[in-house]
Amino acid sequence: MMDRLKEFRLILASQSLRRRELIGRLDIPFEIAEDFSFDESYPPDMPADGVAGFLAGKKSDACPRKPGDREILITADTMVKCQNRLIGKPEDMQDAKEMLRKLSGRKHEVITGVCIRSTVRKKIFSVFTNVFFADLSPGDIEYYVENYRPLDKAGAYGIQEWIGYTGVERIEGSYYNVMGLPVSRLWKELKSLID
Repeated sequence: MMDRLKEFRLILASQSLRRRELIGRLDIPFEIAEDFSFDESYPPDMPADGVAGFLAGKKSDACPRKPGDREILITADTMVKCQNRLIGKPEDMQDAKEMLRKLSGRKHEVITGVCIRSTVRKKIFSVFTNVFFADLSPGDIEYYVENYRPLDKAGAYGIQEWIGYTGVERIEGSYYNVMGLPVSRLWKELKSLID
C-alpha cells in the first residue's frame, strides 16, 4: 500500500507548521497550497461536534489549488469544546489568557475535522480527543501566553509546548489530533480513498 500511496502527491492546504510536520512524517510526497482566505462561518444551529468537519469541507471547496490527476487535497480545522461551547483561536493575548482560564482544571474535547479530496472522491471525517488540564495558576497562564504563540492555536495552547508538559494531566485519544492532524486516521482514510 505504501508503494501505491507514493504514486500520489498530497496537497496540504494549511499554513500550520504543526500540520506540515505531521504530514511530512507519512513519507509521501506533498506540497503546500498557497495561502487563501475563506468564510469561516457556520450555521448557528449546527451541532458543535459537526463544526470542525463542516469547516474542513468548506476550506476544501474554497481552495484555489484543486487536485489534479493522482493528487489528493487535504484540509483540516481544529476546534476545542469545553462545557458544550466551542472555542476557536483567540483574537488577542487577553482572549488567550481568558481561554486558558476556562480550560484550567477541566476536561475539554479537541475536535479536528479533515477533508480529503481527489478528482473523483471526497471524504470528510472528524476525530475527538479528551484533554484533562490541571489547575493552571495565573502565573502559569501569564508565562505561557507571554513566551509562546497562542494566537494561532484553537483553545490558545499547543500540547507539544511548555503548557502541554506542565498543565496536561492526561488525554484520551489521539495526541496528534490535539496537535491539529489525526495522522493515524488520516492514513487509514487515504488508503481507502485510493482503493
